Amino acid sequence: MGSLVQSVDWLAIAPPTITAVVALVILVADLFLPQERKPLLGGIAIGGLLLAGLSLLPLHDGDRSTFCLSTGTRACSYSADHFTLVIQFLVLGGALLTALLSVSTLTDFKLPSGEYWFLLLSSAAGAALLPASRDLATLVVALEVASLPAFALVGLRRDDRRSSEAALKFFLSSVTATAVMLLGVSFVYAATGTLHLTEVARALTDVDPRLETLAQAGVALTLVGFAFKTAAVPFHFWVPDTYVGAPLPIAAYLSVIGKAVGFTGLILVTVVGFPSYSDIWGPALAVLAALTMTVGNAAALRQRADRAHSAVRLLAWSSVGQAGYLLVPIAAAAYTDDPAHAIGSTVAYALMYAVVNLGAFAVAALVARTRPANRITDYRGLYARRPLAALAMGFFLLCLAGLPPGIIGLFAKVTVFSAAVDAGLGWLAVVMAVNVVIALYYYLQWTAVLFRAPDEAAPDEAEAAEGRHRLRVPAPLATAIALAAVLGIALSGAPQLVLRFASGALL
Repeated sequence: MGSLVQSVDWLAIAPPTITAVVALVILVADLFLPQERKPLLGGIAIGGLLLAGLSLLPLHDGDRSTFCLSTGTRACSYSADHFTLVIQFLVLGGALLTALLSVSTLTDFKLPSGEYWFLLLSSAAGAALLPASRDLATLVVALEVASLPAFALVGLRRDDRRSSEAALKFFLSSVTATAVMLLGVSFVYAATGTLHLTEVARALTDVDPRLETLAQAGVALTLVGFAFKTAAVPFHFWVPDTYVGAPLPIAAYLSVIGKAVGFTGLILVTVVGFPSYSDIWGPALAVLAALTMTVGNAAALRQRADRAHSAVRLLAWSSVGQAGYLLVPIAAAAYTDDPAHAIGSTVAYALMYAVVNLGAFAVAALVARTRPANRITDYRGLYARRPLAALAMGFFLLCLAGLPPGIIGLFAKVTVFSAAVDAGLGWLAVVMAVNVVIALYYYLQWTAVLFRAPDEAAPDEAEAAEGRHRLRVPAPLATAIALAAVLGIALSGAPQLVLRFASGALL
């Protein structure tokens, strides 16, 4: 077995390293800053995420690798290729918008600043490491570094029973999925004698017949952990309660960054590590995609508008449905001679989804400042109270639905649909088309509520709170909404900026 080269390409590993170092700086600074100076930690976190994002610029060539074997093949544990850079951009950009959403939440709910920012940046560092991981051990470590801080963030509102229950449910289900995945990784290692994905792919083409069943079981079990992170059915049951119990910025973070982690790991282990077993994971992911989009959209359709936290629950179930669409191109990669093209469709869709979903959660956070129950009915008359916020929310919902003026949402769905058709998965394309029509109903229904006349029978307390907060929209929250809206509009005006990833070879 080869040894590892001791030299490290520090520029290649800069994005996750900077994020992790800033997290440690915040942890130490929290010990010395007086309580009235704690808001400085938020500025440090935002600055650190910006710096980590800027560190992607020198890597734009996408040809750097490090932690490589020195003998035999040049298998590496860390690769800063184009796929890595695009996903790291998504992760760091999503974490930055989450940080902007979090500034007012920390003040409103009196959450511990030092712990919050340390945990958020630690999770972001793990999420940024995962797309660059090219061996199963690093993948598992990155997945857990991204996940463990998220458990604590979900339960950080210690006086809220829902928060504690959500954190426990999230933790137990995630630990179970991780245990199954580790068992699968151990089976793969036993059958191939290596952990590097490229070496695993080569070894699986010529497995000892006595180990064939072990290898097949390992491939199947390894997929379970990543399927859990994507909230694919039947690994989705933790989503609605976790999103409701978590602080809203963390729910937004899980809906975007958590999914990016899951889909990235799924892409790497299937397309890079297990291509010779596409006859196993291809049909399995196709069925998972169909089940996930159907269950997610059907559950979103059943949400009652007057139920407490129905807005967050609808976004949670909507994210499950969107996960089904994101799974389609990965399944299609098993049936095509150009899997990189299919993977590009998932990446393009994920970029669109990240922008508009974070925007929708940002508006939900704004509404929750005056109406903590966050029912869909609480959005009635939002245009009369906050016209810009209502227009932004309407735009985000139309993007998720795939309707004009949310052109980027429409084009992203078309690329996913095309990936299924090109791969010969006509039945899956039909299932997707039906689910898109189902989703139109609840997205348009919520959009219509925004522009209806205000409810005259609204409670006096809510109206009084609305009046007190009318001119007190925190600048970071307003910035997050504006950034998401501007990005969504820009991408709708020039969808080729994202869709070019659907035709380019990312892997």
